[in-house]
Amino acid sequence: MARNKYPEETINQILTVALNLFIRKGYEQTSIQDIINELGGLTKGAIYHHFKSKEEIMQAVIDHMFKGVDEMLSGIRDDTELNGREKLRKISRVSLDNPAQNEMASAAPNLLRNPKLLAAQIEHMVEKAIPVYIQPIIEQGMRDGSIRTDYPRELSELLLVLTNVWLNPAVIQASPEMMLRKLRLFDEVLKGLGLDLFDEQMFQRYEELFRLSAREDSKEN
Repeated sequence: MARNKYPEETINQILTVALNLFIRKGYEQTSIQDIINELGGLTKGAIYHHFKSKEEIMQAVIDHMFKGVDEMLSGIRDDTELNGREKLRKISRVSLDNPAQNEMASAAPNLLRNPKLLAAQIEHMVEKAIPVYIQPIIEQGMRDGSIRTDYPRELSELLLVLTNVWLNPAVIQASPEMMLRKLRLFDEVLKGLGLDLFDEQMFQRYEELFRLSAREDSKEN
C-alpha cells in the first residue's frame, strides 16, 4: 500500500514546493534546481520521473490549484435547496473562509510579477468559471427572482473579473482602507445591476485579508 501511495505523495510535495517558489520568486526566476533544493532530499531524477520540464510542473500546479475550486463551484451550482443569489453568496463565503486565503494573503504574491499565474487565473475564469458555473447560477437567479438583470453573461464576467483582479491586492496593490472603499463601491455597483451579494460578515472577512496582505507586503519592502 505504501508503494502505491508514494508517487502521489511525491507529486503533491513537488507541486506544493513549486507553487510556493513561483509565488515568491516568479515562474521565470525559479529553476528546477531551486525546486530540488526545497524538496529535502529528493533528486533531480525523482522530479524528472514525474515531470519532463518546468513548464509541465507549472501546468500541473495550475490544474491542482483549480481542481478544488471547480469541485466547490459545481457542488454549489447543483444545490437544489438554494436560489441563485444564495448560491453566489455561498460561493463568496466559502471562498473567503478557505484557510488557503490566509496563506495566499500571507505570501503576498505580486501577480504582476507572476504573469503565468495571473494568466492562468484569468483563463480559468473566462473558459470555465464564468460559462460553466457563474452564468448558469445568475440565469437561475433571473428565473427565481433573486437576481434582476438582463445581462447574465456580462454580469458574470464583471463579478469575477472585479473580484479576482480589481479587488485582489496581489494584482493591484493598495492600502486596506482603499481596498475597502473599492469593495463598498463594488457592492453599490452590483446592487445597481440587480445583485445584492455582500453582507457585513463578508466585509469584515475582506478587511481581515486586506490587512494581512498589507502587513506581509510591508515586511518585504
